[in-house]
Amino acid sequence: MPFTRITLRQGYSEAALHQISTLLQQALVAEFDVPEHDCFQVIEMLPAGQRVFDRHYLSGGRSDNFVLFQVTAGRPRTRQQKQRFYHSLCTTLQAEMAIDPDDVMIIIQFNSTEEWSFSGGRMLAQEAL
Repeated sequence: MPFTRITLRQGYSEAALHQISTLLQQALVAEFDVPEHDCFQVIEMLPAGQRVFDRHYLSGGRSDNFVLFQVTAGRPRTRQQKQRFYHSLCTTLQAEMAIDPDDVMIIIQFNSTEEWSFSGGRMLAQEAL
């Protein structure tokens, strides 16, 4: 049940945004143990002045094509699952869209089921998972 916010530069076409969304979902399903149709994403394109980032911190060099994926998930994953997810997403974005892995930053945060309400003001119960 992850929720992902994708933040990137302005100028991507609807087709490119759809492709990024699809590649993210494929990586989540393949490497992060997410059901195929469990897809919740927000994509925001921001002008250069609203994206402030260090171009070199723990990276070979970020360009204006920097993309941030903020993943919030309810169930913790293993270190190996996270590493496979990072690698899969970066590799696929590079192969399919020519997005340099140095331009990809991924942040994963976990929380409990009681911090989710998917509809109707009802707290997600652990038993529902």
